[in-house]
Amino acid sequence: MVRGFTLVEMLVALAVFALLAAGGVTVMAWASASQGVTQARMAHVGDLQRARALLEADLAQAAPRRTRNASGIAAVQAFTGTAEPGTGLLFALTRYGWENPQGAPRASLQYVEYRLQDGRLERSARPMLDGARMDPPQLVIDGVQGARVQYRFQGAWMDGWPGGMDRVPEAVRLTLDLERIGRVEQAFLMQGQWP
Repeated sequence: MVRGFTLVEMLVALAVFALLAAGGVTVMAWASASQGVTQARMAHVGDLQRARALLEADLAQAAPRRTRNASGIAAVQAFTGTAEPGTGLLFALTRYGWENPQGAPRASLQYVEYRLQDGRLERSARPMLDGARMDPPQLVIDGVQGARVQYRFQGAWMDGWPGGMDRVPEAVRLTLDLERIGRVEQAFLMQGQWP
């Protein structure tokens, strides 16, 4: 006698298969969405790491040298720093170690400024150390909701930099409120301050 499946058994098997397939599609959709969120988060962390590397390279090579702006007016101090950037300027400095692979007739020092503009941390530099206009700003990191800078001098942290014609802080502490990551606090040792 030949036996087969009844119609009821086939319908039950199809219903079980449909439930398993729906569950599998739900799990796959959740995994795909989770992967997208993870990739976006990793991209934001990568942006933060690149920003930190650029800040560290500039601040670690700070030079106690005043510069002249495009009008030829000498800066009052070697390092300019604010506590909270109401004007947009966080800090400005001259740094050593500006690479010159083409052998251009220029100094190995470079003047750079960090500004907070419209939720973007930007870095600007001059093509020449003295008497030149600033180049267009370079985006360091975006999505910045707020920033605070503190300066370490003579063993104490202070909110504003008192300045000086020939001195830079011992360290700079930069706190950024980033919309995708949250509050990030970073400290950078300055030139000649390594233990």
